[in-house]
Parts: sequence; C-alpha cells; structure tokens
Amino acid sequence: MKMYILVRRSIPLGHQVNCVGHATLACYLKFKDHADMPGWLEHSYKKVTCQVSDEEFELAKNSCEDWAIINESDLNYEPVAIAFRPREKFPEIFKTFKLFGAT
Repeated sequence: MKMYILVRRSIPLGHQVNCVGHATLACYLKFKDHADMPGWLEHSYKKVTCQVSDEEFELAKNSCEDWAIINESDLNYEPVAIAFRPREKFPEIFKTFKLFGAT
C-alpha cells in the first residue's frame, strides 16, 4: 500500500519541495478515517513522489479518486501538488510518472 504525491514540474523547485510535505499531511488529514489509513500508517507508510508535467497532473487527477490538492498562495493559488489516498493499486498511468529528481 502506498500514497502517490505528484508535483508539477513547471513550478519553482523550492515550492515543489515545500509542497510535498503539505500534500502528505493534507492527504492524511482528509482521509484519516478511511478504512485503509490505519494499515498504511502501521505497516507501510510508503510514498511515491513524482515530478509531472501539467498535462500529467490533470490526467492523474481525472483518472483516480480520493485526493488532496495543494494550492500555493505565492503562485496565485495555483495547484502545485496532489496526494492520492494510500491504496494497493493505482491506475497504470501512475507507473509512467518520473520519480522526483530522476533525470
């Protein structure tokens, strides 16, 4: 079981790094009462953090339910990151996203 966190590559790197923590916490707080959350916290706590294009960001948001989005006030409240509730399986498209910092 894992949580995916996607960060838009088009925003400044400092904002990307900062919003990963915000997205993780926002996702936990939004879904803390979901049946899968206790198992994830106790046995897994895995997270996959990826940098994605703006198009991939929208594709992911529209292909998987149960997410928390982070908007950045310094960037006119643009959405900068999205974290998806921990689960066993994600849509196949998630496997194509590049890990944060990967070249």
